[in-house]
Amino acid sequence: MSDTLLAFDYGERFIGIAVGDLETGIAHPAGHYEAVRDEDRFARAEALVREWRPSRLVVGLPLDARGEPHLMTARAKRFARQLGVRTRLPVEMVDERLSSASARETLRAAGRGGRRHKNETHALAAQVILQAWLDEARSGRVNGRSA
Repeated sequence: MSDTLLAFDYGERFIGIAVGDLETGIAHPAGHYEAVRDEDRFARAEALVREWRPSRLVVGLPLDARGEPHLMTARAKRFARQLGVRTRLPVEMVDERLSSASARETLRAAGRGGRRHKNETHALAAQVILQAWLDEARSGRVNGRSA
């Protein structure tokens, strides 16, 4: 079985992608795609699963600043559940509260902030989400939520 993991930073328009593996414990941004219809979202996600052949999927769980669910929480959970059914892979969800802010700060620090590089934020947010899962897995404290 593959040690590869694929992560998704779910958004209503853009979905960030990251890939990593259990052996190295390192996540890498792998781009993003634009999709506003469910069928487009899942077709692209399924193509990525076929390409990368991961053993599991990780999806960011959007929560408010206090850790409470909101409208996007339900949408991301639905995406994760359907992704698991369609791919027949285990899907775990990881708190993504600081992933976008961290991604924007990384871009700013690299001199790539602002509107011109906004789309890079999606893949970097997915990387932050996946790296959080990998760090927990390596420490033996994985507490991601199943979709």
